[in-house]
Amino acid sequence: MKLNWKKLALASVSALAALSTVAGTVTQVTAQEGETLIVSAAGVYDYVSAHIAEFEEEYGVTVEVLDADMFEMLDGIALDGPAGTGADVYISPYDRIGSLGMTGQLAPVTLIDEAGYDETDIQQVSANGQVFGAPAVIETLVMFYNTDLLDAAPTTFEELEAIAQDEAYAFENEEGKNVGFLAKWTDFYMSYGLIAGYGGYVFGSDGTDYTDVGLNTPEAVEGIEYAVNWFQNTWPQGMQDVTASGDFVTQSFINGDTAAIISGPWDAAAFAEAGVPYGVAKIPTLPNGEEYTPFGGGKGWVISNYSEKKELAQQFIDWVSTEEQQNHLYNELNEVPANHASRDAAIEQNNELTTAVIEVYANAEPMPNIPQMSEVWVGAENLMFDAASGNKTAQESADAAVELITQTIEQKY
Repeated sequence: MKLNWKKLALASVSALAALSTVAGTVTQVTAQEGETLIVSAAGVYDYVSAHIAEFEEEYGVTVEVLDADMFEMLDGIALDGPAGTGADVYISPYDRIGSLGMTGQLAPVTLIDEAGYDETDIQQVSANGQVFGAPAVIETLVMFYNTDLLDAAPTTFEELEAIAQDEAYAFENEEGKNVGFLAKWTDFYMSYGLIAGYGGYVFGSDGTDYTDVGLNTPEAVEGIEYAVNWFQNTWPQGMQDVTASGDFVTQSFINGDTAAIISGPWDAAAFAEAGVPYGVAKIPTLPNGEEYTPFGGGKGWVISNYSEKKELAQQFIDWVSTEEQQNHLYNELNEVPANHASRDAAIEQNNELTTAVIEVYANAEPMPNIPQMSEVWVGAENLMFDAASGNKTAQESADAAVELITQTIEQKY
């Protein structure tokens, strides 16, 4: 039976008022009836708009749902909040929540128990020991494979190595090169799962200690060396192109020249539109027997610290985080839900993409959400290219990246 929390709350207020009368005191109850809550819901606007009447009726309020650019809205909190022109609730990428919370732009929130969030989920939305968001959507890298070319999804990198020996995937323009398996490892976001799977890390203490950068440890270097072998002995020269290699990977898969790639769920629509016969699976196990450990991403709901309706905003976040609402979100937008009961329900629908995202996310690493993470993207930009091109050894490339990251953090923070 679904409980009507509004009626329960009113009953509790009535009981409290009666007790107050007996005690000879007067209890003040803050009314929410007639209030207007502003919610910035870029990316999930259609879902929120379709169901918000339920929340409005339950709480006797009005909700104005905005479909403005997510990043512009978040960037504007510092000015719009004090001016009273910002939203009360925003949806935000996980990697923005920590820095916004630490700089005072977001209010702490509470999480509903029924969502069953695990340590990874909570870490995504936390900073300095406080929770600044409620997980809404999860996302991570997966493996796409061509079902016309492969009978089943590869489960180990040894299988991918075997595919790369198959002459059927030889690259015409460069003798001895093969495109059977491709991954844009010049992109640090894409290659981090490899480095972390070998034991490297961005920051120590679960991503909070920016004085400890672990991208040049022996383990991290071993992962980089494994990638270098692909770049130098298997893949075409163009795979070293930091700018164009991503398009090459995508187009080669669409053309049917490549059997398997590592990419993100955001590419599924393009593959379907192009008529690619594809399957989706968990990223194969690495040669060292460990799991590929990419960054876990997604989006969460946050409350502006400038909002004068934080209690109502929290109630909205509680409502939108329930299994019922998360099921609606998945069924209507195909966004993989953060609520664990809803994740289980999504898996039962036997959607390969959904299942793969959930399986990889189970091994994913929360992206450090402290401000210093922004310097990692710049500092690690050429980490893989310098090693793959032979300009530096894997160790030299890793050392140079860590030195740049460390120096930039010291200068800025």
